[in-house]
Amino acid sequence: MKYLLGIDNGGTFSKAALFDTDGKQIAVVSKQTDVLTPKSGYTERDMNDLWQANVYCIREVIIQSKIKPEEIAGVSFSGHGKGLYMVEENGFPSYHGILSTDARAWEYVEKWNQSDVKDRVFEKSYQEILACQPVSLLAWFRDNKPEVLERTRWIFSVNDYIRFLLTGEAYGEYTNFSGANLVNLKTQQYDEELLECFGLSGIMDKLPPLRYSADICGRIIRSAGEETLLPEGIPVAGGMFDVDACGIASGLDDPKQLCMIAGTWSINEYIAKQPITDKSVSLNSMFCIPGYFLVEESSPTSAGNFEWFVKNLLNSEKEYAKKLGISVYELADRMVNEIDPADCNVIFLPFLNGSNEDALAKGTFIGLTSYHKKVHMIRAVFEGVVFSHVTHVKKLLKNREKPESIRISGGASKSDVWVQIFADALQIPIDVIEDKELGAQGAAIAAGIAAGIYRDYPEGIKRTVKITKTIYPREIYQKVYEEKYKTYRTVVDALSGAWKRFKND
Repeated sequence: MKYLLGIDNGGTFSKAALFDTDGKQIAVVSKQTDVLTPKSGYTERDMNDLWQANVYCIREVIIQSKIKPEEIAGVSFSGHGKGLYMVEENGFPSYHGILSTDARAWEYVEKWNQSDVKDRVFEKSYQEILACQPVSLLAWFRDNKPEVLERTRWIFSVNDYIRFLLTGEAYGEYTNFSGANLVNLKTQQYDEELLECFGLSGIMDKLPPLRYSADICGRIIRSAGEETLLPEGIPVAGGMFDVDACGIASGLDDPKQLCMIAGTWSINEYIAKQPITDKSVSLNSMFCIPGYFLVEESSPTSAGNFEWFVKNLLNSEKEYAKKLGISVYELADRMVNEIDPADCNVIFLPFLNGSNEDALAKGTFIGLTSYHKKVHMIRAVFEGVVFSHVTHVKKLLKNREKPESIRISGGASKSDVWVQIFADALQIPIDVIEDKELGAQGAAIAAGIAAGIYRDYPEGIKRTVKITKTIYPREIYQKVYEEKYKTYRTVVDALSGAWKRFKND
């Protein structure tokens, strides 16, 4: 029997999941990694702690699975995109890792967008410039901590860093780097002129050689194997941006499909043979299937907002749920179901971790009165997250036909109540993908291709991806959600320009 190991590093958790070659999840282990916030808008992590979290997850998933380590045929990765992970010549971190929720470089983006840089960049990368992209963060380091860049040998994504420690080999991977304004999408290579747009031509020799997601990018070295229990010599594939990984694990191999990932980030995506070049969508990047581009609308505005709400505002509900023998999330679903959509007029802007509207926008409740209770706020959070997804999906649908259904994964997909709101607001059926670690599953499919178990992604998808249910829109709520979405947009637009007053909070 052969198994595949997928390693997934998100913004707050590291995970390792082991799958058989038919996609059955054998075991999964996760470990939270601390987010460091030295200043408002800064989100960092200790890279040594991140490595130890990965070591722990890999060892434990092997131990818990009770398989023989030599039965693992391949290893690969899924990880958050953007952000920045830099290492010195000796492999030690140059600085803390920077997460994709970091906003310290927002002023650089504002400056570039007010000059000709924005258009010059778009001609090569077909992307908007984001504060959390490596180019923005590298410009900030250039001006604020130049000594960090001076001692940096390699500029990595989170996947590249963990792979480097497992294999001792330095590579960059296309799905991450092409979505970071570091790659010319026409030539599909680094571009000196593109870097010069950001004043970063001096970093070219710090960018690692580029590889595809299923390319073998080294093998487990002895020192890493001793820490992780992985046998020396196992092939290690490049891995991919987690939006690609979740897309692959949702069956995204056809341009007719559309996927949503409702986790910390609101990810909304489809694939196409050509990028969208009219600026109607914010991000184009190379997809993990060679020959396709990922057309993406995204922002950190999804289910992570509800996690904050649960952590900070539902302590009494946690205790009550415990007495009932259910989770606080099940209790929240019951509470939301108590209120008809038409009877809750509270609006929540899901910008606690960032925004697709303004780099400085903040999470906000609008419309609260003394009449409202916590249950109205919970429903407002559910709906606000959905409305942010709707904004993104509307942009995508300007460039393609409406899909027959949308495939959803991520934290929100575990709630039928929440998925029903997605279906009602979009008036499109929602397919729910089998509940397992989809980022790690997508990575495992890439590992399976590298190891020769699957011929290609379509074969890997056919063998491993399963839809568990489809939730259909209720036509009686179409007008209700259309009006609520209009109110949401009115609030968002009305607050435009006000957010600078909160920049130091």
